[in-house]
Amino acid sequence: MALKIDQDHARFRDIVKGKVRENLKRYISQGELLGRQGKDTVSIPVPQIDIPRFRFGERQQGGAGQGEGKPGDPVSGQEGEGEGGQGKAGQGEGAHTLEVDITLDDLAQILGEELQLPRIEPRGQARVVADKDKYTGIRRTGPESLRHFRRTYREALKRQISSGVYNPERPAIVPIRDDKRFRSWNVSTQPVANAVIVYMMDVSGSMGDEQKEIVRIESFWLDTWLRSQYRGLESVYIIHDASAKEVDRDTFFHTRESGGTMISSAYKLCHDIIQRRYPAEDWNIYPFHFSDGDNWSVDDTQQCISLLREKILPVVNMFCYGQVESPYGSGQFVKDLREHLGKDDRVITSEIRDKDAIIDSIKTFLGKGK
Repeated sequence: MALKIDQDHARFRDIVKGKVRENLKRYISQGELLGRQGKDTVSIPVPQIDIPRFRFGERQQGGAGQGEGKPGDPVSGQEGEGEGGQGKAGQGEGAHTLEVDITLDDLAQILGEELQLPRIEPRGQARVVADKDKYTGIRRTGPESLRHFRRTYREALKRQISSGVYNPERPAIVPIRDDKRFRSWNVSTQPVANAVIVYMMDVSGSMGDEQKEIVRIESFWLDTWLRSQYRGLESVYIIHDASAKEVDRDTFFHTRESGGTMISSAYKLCHDIIQRRYPAEDWNIYPFHFSDGDNWSVDDTQQCISLLREKILPVVNMFCYGQVESPYGSGQFVKDLREHLGKDDRVITSEIRDKDAIIDSIKTFLGKGK
């Protein structure tokens, strides 16, 4: 019975994953999951899944199934009900939306499959180690969830053949308790590849709420994918206008200033944090910078190019710049990056016009598997 329930549960999970795949673009572009995130799961409203359920009738109701009845009697006890279009049509909307939980690992797997994202090969040598359970053997006892189907089936088949009860014309193989085999595990110590995401965002007056919402949605999916690739992942948040400072996640997405923009201030702080806290030989480093493309001056842009080329790019896996379209931004910075660093495959740029462009931006950033 328990095994049957597990199989039904697995089928239901497959149905849920299929519905998530069908609606993935909507989930990404509309940011529906951001307010539903728990520690390891997100709640997703999945449409058009009808769950079978029992409906109990009124007590002391006669008819088929309880008391006397004749073949052909309606179960409800009301002849002709619902036949020939005699029933009344309802006015309310049917309840077809179900709220289900899906793990962030499953969500990352679906994202990777749908966007055809390659697995990331960590750079450098990790010095951190962790214990990991690895299923390496078979034993005679264990929980049903670890039962090895093929080994159990083989033991049952061997027993029936040796005892002479096996009938090739009616090959019914029924395992007994002694036939069951279960997976067993050993604890092994493995190196852990650590990674850090450094998020940088322009919070000057030209970056409005709509632009910040795009950054918030995209960062959720970047986090989800990278966490599926690395056992240890940390996030750093830097905001900047004419100067830069490190903040927490909530401040990152809800701060708005009215000053000018000096992008080099963010790159200087990013480099300083990497040097002090995340040595390149131990960490996989992913800086993401989001801006509307305005910068204070040509001189500051040249300083940004120098900082990237000489200090940041040599120590990171890749550097990603996402330019969020704004009616107040010039959009020049992405052109400067492509002109000076366009041939460096460690520099990845993306222009994000609106929320519908988020999914293409994610694929652009993560599609190289660095």
